[in-house]
Amino acid sequence: MGRCDYAVNVEKLYQSSSHKKNYKGFYQLVFKRFIDILLCIIALPLVLLITIPIAIAIKVEDGGPIFYKSRRLGKGFKEFNMLKFRSMKVNAPDLRNEDGSTYNSQNDSRVTRTGRFIRETSLDELPQFFNVLAGQMSILGPRAGDVESKDTYEEDEKDKTLVRPGISGYSQAYFRNNLSVREKRLYDAWYAHNVSLWLDIKVIFKTVATVLKRENVYTNDEPAKKQ
Repeated sequence: MGRCDYAVNVEKLYQSSSHKKNYKGFYQLVFKRFIDILLCIIALPLVLLITIPIAIAIKVEDGGPIFYKSRRLGKGFKEFNMLKFRSMKVNAPDLRNEDGSTYNSQNDSRVTRTGRFIRETSLDELPQFFNVLAGQMSILGPRAGDVESKDTYEEDEKDKTLVRPGISGYSQAYFRNNLSVREKRLYDAWYAHNVSLWLDIKVIFKTVATVLKRENVYTNDEPAKKQ
């Protein structure tokens, strides 16, 4: 199946369920937030334990900061600072693809040795548990877009911001980086309309499988343009 056919299919998928309002339901508005807080509290000791060796490895490698703050778009396009472990060299240039997505290659010289490992294992996302506790994110939800892309959203793509962004989510779990920007946004918009406990359970299992298999981690083989 070609890329154009794939895009048409996700547009049809979104349109077929755009009448649903699950983002207004009890699960999304109340129960899911309770689950987020409970799981974060349970996971916090393990997160802190894993943080220690990662922080040491990052610091020893080049002496730079341990964490990286990325300005992102949350629910209702509200801006917030999303936390990640720093995986790139200090003052690395921002490289983008033609569609505005982040350049992502296995041979990216901007990425540190430690950074490559924590990216491939998704450990760089662990600090986002603190974003979840702060109510800026959910454990599962659409990928938080960067603030620079705020004015590039088409009307149907804006529905992804009807729910909190997630550490993982439908498009990350099932496709990771193997989609265009529009396809990712439409899958996320579809998720917002269809969010449910059963869907989130499936996303959790798929996330685990995707991380263990290290599927679709990299999308670029050719150099991208510097911004």
